[in-house]
Parts: sequence; C-alpha cells; structure tokens
Amino acid sequence: MSHHLAVLGRAGLVSARAEGHYSIYELRKDQLESMAERLLAKETLPAVAHDVDMHAYDRAVMRNFSGPDGKLKALPVQRKKFEVILRHAATLFKPGKRYPEKEVNKILANLHEDTASLRRGLIEMKLMERAAGEYWLKA
Repeated sequence: MSHHLAVLGRAGLVSARAEGHYSIYELRKDQLESMAERLLAKETLPAVAHDVDMHAYDRAVMRNFSGPDGKLKALPVQRKKFEVILRHAATLFKPGKRYPEKEVNKILANLHEDTASLRRGLIEMKLMERAAGEYWLKA
C-alpha cells in the first residue's frame, strides 16, 4: 500500500503529512480533476486508448480456466470472470439459428460438464434467449 501511495504522491495525486507514528494521506482532488480533463480531452483520448488491449483480460481468464484441450477446468466463482466464460460460450452458437435444449447441452458439454450453469448464465447475461424449449443468440 505504501508503495502505491508513494507512486500517487510522485504523480501529485496524493499528499502526505506525518502525524505521530503515522502518515496521513489525502487525495488531491484538484490534481485528479485536472489530470482527468487532460487525459479525457477529445484530442488526447484516442492516443491514450490506442495501446489499450481490450481483450487481454478475457484471454487471461480463458487461459487460466482452460485446459490444453480447450475444456474448462472449473467455472469461475467471481462474476466478472464467469461473464468472460459466458461470452466465449456464446461464440459456439450461430446467429439466427434456434437450438433445442439437448443440442445446447451438447455444445456446452464440450466446454464444461455443468451445462445447466452455463445455459442459465447465457440467459441471465442476456447473451441468449429461450422459449418453448429452444435457445438462440440474442440479436
């Protein structure tokens, strides 16, 4: 924590003062607002965002939870990671095609044995819809 506060201090975003045996840190809101205005300016934002890899987190989650055969070793408990898995699972289905539940289970079983959790997650996350025993990707 001290290391990160020191980094923020060098950036001018945090000020520190000693109080007895403790250091009291304070967020410099004026500096934070000024920096945010500079970074989020129309002229600056594209350059800042240019090098951002939007899919790095998803790849890392898939790498951590997948075995060499591509099957999941486990389903993540953390919601954000589970959503990565669900987005990947949705790519296994063709847009515009309707699937009976049995076929959905067969496709999802190639990913993980808990097809019910994956199926439910796809519906809850609104990646797929279902009616009358059929599933399809949400348009």
